[in-house]
Amino acid sequence: MTMPQEQQLQRMNEKYVAASLAGDVDWYRMHLADEFVCIESDASLLDKHAFLQLTARGCSDLEDYKLVDVEVKFYGDVALVRALGSWTKKTGARGISRYIDVYVRNDDEWKVVSAQITRAHAGADHESN
Repeated sequence: MTMPQEQQLQRMNEKYVAASLAGDVDWYRMHLADEFVCIESDASLLDKHAFLQLTARGCSDLEDYKLVDVEVKFYGDVALVRALGSWTKKTGARGISRYIDVYVRNDDEWKVVSAQITRAHAGADHESN
């Protein structure tokens, strides 16, 4: 029995975060579309190749990342995963981030085509939506 699409994308989102912390290049290679792009908090743009290289170098500065709120919205064969998470850097600094990932379904397989991340350190002014 196939799990509902929303649950499937919730799990993929959790695995995406876990792959980032673990430097799991193989997971990303399988689940990122060839045309994948990531817009980082510093406005830098990474294509799939650059993202995989960065992941392979273990460049995550995060010790942990806890998902606080995740919302999945479907638009036909496209899904948006919007999330809020709290993080702790390896230095001990804490903060939050909001991100949006765009998934596209081809047959029964979902692939991430775009990710955009915004980070803020704890104590920064935030507005909740």
